[in-house]
Amino acid sequence: MYVDLLTLYLLATGTLLASAAMMFWEQRSNPTRGRSLRILAAGFATLALGCAAALMRRSLPGVLGSALCNLIMLSGYLLVLGGVASLRGRQYRAASLAVLVVMALVWAVSGTRWQDLVWFHVSALPIGLISAMTAWEMYKCDAMKLLHARHIIVAVTSVHASFYVARTFVLPWLVAHYGPALQSMASKITVYEGVLYSVVLPMALLKLIREETHRQLLLEAQTDYLTRLGNRRWFFEHGARLVDSRGGRGPLAVLAFDLDHFKAINDVYGHAIGDRVLKAFADIARGVMGEDAVFARIGGEEFAALLHADKARNAKDVGEAVARRFAEAIAQHVDGMDVPATVSIGMALYQDSVPMLADGLAAADRALYRAKALGGNRLEFAEESESITA
Repeated sequence: MYVDLLTLYLLATGTLLASAAMMFWEQRSNPTRGRSLRILAAGFATLALGCAAALMRRSLPGVLGSALCNLIMLSGYLLVLGGVASLRGRQYRAASLAVLVVMALVWAVSGTRWQDLVWFHVSALPIGLISAMTAWEMYKCDAMKLLHARHIIVAVTSVHASFYVARTFVLPWLVAHYGPALQSMASKITVYEGVLYSVVLPMALLKLIREETHRQLLLEAQTDYLTRLGNRRWFFEHGARLVDSRGGRGPLAVLAFDLDHFKAINDVYGHAIGDRVLKAFADIARGVMGEDAVFARIGGEEFAALLHADKARNAKDVGEAVARRFAEAIAQHVDGMDVPATVSIGMALYQDSVPMLADGLAAADRALYRAKALGGNRLEFAEESESITA
């Protein structure tokens, strides 16, 4: 089916305006990324204006129509780059202004004599480079690295960049060898590709923002509000994945923690101090066990941890270090108050076959109850767990 250039330009203009409207609407419900979405909305709206201007560029005298159209399009691409870069806290204001000034000078110097050369070839280079920078900014955005839409955005902008760089360096050679008819064909292909770009990129960016929002909501649902550790659900989900990734084999250690006489701390010192004791324990224990430990607050003053590999082999030393440092350092976290905060620990160690995580935690809990019955501030081993050999 044949579609003329006018229809394609109108289609691109319509899709870009719709994309701009969706970006602007999205920012109303996403204040965290509101600034980025507003920049992207402005970028797609400016690109739509550039497409509309392209239809009338020959209505203005000399190179004015082509120059204005190109500068509007460049502004749109620069805004899209700025929106993507702002997702990782970067901006390109000075560089964007420099690009626009340089291209304005190129158009001023070229005059009507080189108008077609600049329009068809030279003006494509900054678009290609800006699109390449957009792909790079998306690729380097650490906050989005786990999101699937990121790969689509990198691919789309990379293809768009390659296409426009090829228009600058490859197309002139092809036209010289195969005749000017190829130039007309390339113009139509450019608009076709532009329509696809105007549809896929905005949709991928919206999907990216929504994926991030969904991930943040899921993370909040699995995070303890006070200590910012994972909660019980998070512990079992991530712990099960760790056990599965190791084929259900050890060495692996499950530790259950319970702060001693915590109700008395709340009654005597108040719940605000109790909260600070909980946060202090979370920080101290995380510092001792390291970031690779699966460590969570599973309820009230109860915590649980899952250690693997070398940490599991040294689990007894790790657990005792947590208890010792917590008892020694708690005063520093509660303004020097002499709060008698200690922790009891139950530990289940598995050298070979690892049971279901719930069973391992239950074994550690039984050892924990024994530690508390013996006076607290101590570590006890689960009787049913395997011993770790040196």
